[in-house]
Amino acid sequence: MLPLSVLDLAFVTEGATPADALHNSRALARHAEKLGYTRFWLAEHHNMTGIASAATSVAIGYVAEGTATIRVGAGGIMLPNHSPLVIAEQFGTLEALYPGRIDLGLGRAPGTDQRTWRALRREADSAERFPQDVLELQALLGPLQPDQVIQAVPGTGSNVPLWILGSSLFGSQLAAMLGLPYAFASHFSPDALMDALAVYRERFQPSAQLARPHAMVGVNVVAAETDAEAQRLFTSVQQRFADMLRGRRGLLPKPIDDIESYWSGPEKAQAQRMLACSFVGSRATVQEQLQAFIEKTQADELIVASAIYDHAARLRSYEILAELQPALGRTHAPTETAGAL
Repeated sequence: MLPLSVLDLAFVTEGATPADALHNSRALARHAEKLGYTRFWLAEHHNMTGIASAATSVAIGYVAEGTATIRVGAGGIMLPNHSPLVIAEQFGTLEALYPGRIDLGLGRAPGTDQRTWRALRREADSAERFPQDVLELQALLGPLQPDQVIQAVPGTGSNVPLWILGSSLFGSQLAAMLGLPYAFASHFSPDALMDALAVYRERFQPSAQLARPHAMVGVNVVAAETDAEAQRLFTSVQQRFADMLRGRRGLLPKPIDDIESYWSGPEKAQAQRMLACSFVGSRATVQEQLQAFIEKTQADELIVASAIYDHAARLRSYEILAELQPALGRTHAPTETAGAL
């Protein structure tokens, strides 16, 4: 079966608190574990009142402590915001506590606005050093070398699996060059998806971690008993994207009956472009749309975001998707790997 995973931004909904969001994340991870999802990732975002996963490694630890088998990780850590040593120590600690279950996805974007980025005390050219920082982090998590002066404790020798995240050709080229698995953020920035996948697969160089390319593709899924119910649930994320285009980043709003009355024509067009990789509807609708998408992208794995206001409805959406998993097929052989995936 095509592996399915979960991308959770620990959304804070209207009327709730960040603590509620984190508790719901752990409950969702437990639910996903029972349903057979492969991994559960949380993402680093700063100065956003509607996202509670800014201290990403802490949130990962909380989720990992509440689960037993599902892989838990970052989708991702925005490496320009940190020194590689600090991230090696954090994820080395997570790997020591939850061995064989930790993933480390790495992104180049700041995950915030420019003023907050400056408040993180990062240097102006830190994003340009991303490839070098990835290599440094990889070395810190790798075997101890002769005469190595600086070690990550814990971390050295842990070989936490690294992923490269991206929404452009840059990330695909880097992942291919380093022989790392690649995750494309098509759930909110799909424009370069097909070109990036082609570049990654054409240029991939095998590594100690990965023998063949492994491309995970981000999608939004809102599944419900009927198309109408799913479309109504989806209006929460549609409102949020419209608000982002207006320069507002607030809490995840309640669904509404008429999204057309909420956004303008240009806002609708831009939001729909950003949300093009969204699959919303009943079982039959989601299955048909997702199967066509899988055949088009030849994805090795899907990572699914579901920004649904009602927690019970979000659990049900992932449950419906898991029920569809046996019917979701690829048209090529599964990836062979030399490391944990």
